[in-house]
Amino acid sequence: MQGAIALRSARCQSAYWDDGNLRLVNYLTREEYAANPVALEIIRFFFSPRTIRDALLAFDTYSPESVGEAILKLIDARLLLECDSPEAARDDRLDSLWKPWLPHGAYHFLTKDAPYAGDDWTLEQKMQAVAAAPQPPPYKKSGGAESRSLPHPEQETDSFFKTLHARRTRRTFSRQPVSLESVSTLLQTTWGVQGYLDSPGFGLLALKTSPSGGARHPIEVYLMALRVDGLDPGLYHYDVRGHALELISSGATPQAARDYCADQPYVADAAALFIMTGVFARTMWKYQHPRAYRVVLLDAGHLGQTFCLTATRLGLAPFSTAALKDTVIERDLGIDGISESVLYVTGIGMPARQ
Repeated sequence: MQGAIALRSARCQSAYWDDGNLRLVNYLTREEYAANPVALEIIRFFFSPRTIRDALLAFDTYSPESVGEAILKLIDARLLLECDSPEAARDDRLDSLWKPWLPHGAYHFLTKDAPYAGDDWTLEQKMQAVAAAPQPPPYKKSGGAESRSLPHPEQETDSFFKTLHARRTRRTFSRQPVSLESVSTLLQTTWGVQGYLDSPGFGLLALKTSPSGGARHPIEVYLMALRVDGLDPGLYHYDVRGHALELISSGATPQAARDYCADQPYVADAAALFIMTGVFARTMWKYQHPRAYRVVLLDAGHLGQTFCLTATRLGLAPFSTAALKDTVIERDLGIDGISESVLYVTGIGMPARQ
């Protein structure tokens, strides 16, 4: 039929049963729907590009109205996509770049832009959001096992241990700006290259202060400067090799910082945010099993702790958060959220007077 629109099934979808009810999930849009099992047959039919007319002929045991209605609902849910549309191109991109880690990697996309408790929630509302069961025990003791006491460590005076013991998450800051020198030290010490190792088959591998699975270092970092002496407010990408900041956009604001971090009020008082993203291909190239996705998250965690210790040593007040509005941040950074996606945010301010 000339001029008919060709449709195909979205590749970024999965299905599961919930108490006997079929649920369809589009993990690119993070939407899920209740469905009749017949919908799976329609989705399967459109694995190859077909028209609605083709479907009406193929499913002639059903009324044309019911088949047409089902197809329109699948289109509305973006489980059927118009070929050559922007939605289909994005679906293709995710399927192509994440193929070694799919369908397990759907977890990454399904957990983006999660809802968070609002600042205006009462304690009662917050407690209603947690599980109704009692809290699990915070410590574990092996019953019946032989126990041996350990020597009690003496109070360490070494500067490293002092820094380690002083590290705390801070959420109150003074209005004083941080120095560009401190920001530079944080960037170089946490994400910068300390040297290189020549590895057979892999070439020069960067050596950093935090471990990275396979020395793949998939984490990039962006600076949101709010109150940094000698640096205009803005979003910057940290060029690791050049130890330089590349301006992405000017005029970063405290309200934007708060928006990035799920409307947490204290973030607006910070002097700078450090936004970590994952470039998944670096790790995926070497480790094609989806378990390697965990490694990318572990890498971000290692860097977060190094950042907090370094900030503490510099006399700054650090914090970290995973409560993020992923899509908003990725839009402002100019990244696609597929090949590179936001993972974690750390930040600093000058300590508030106690």
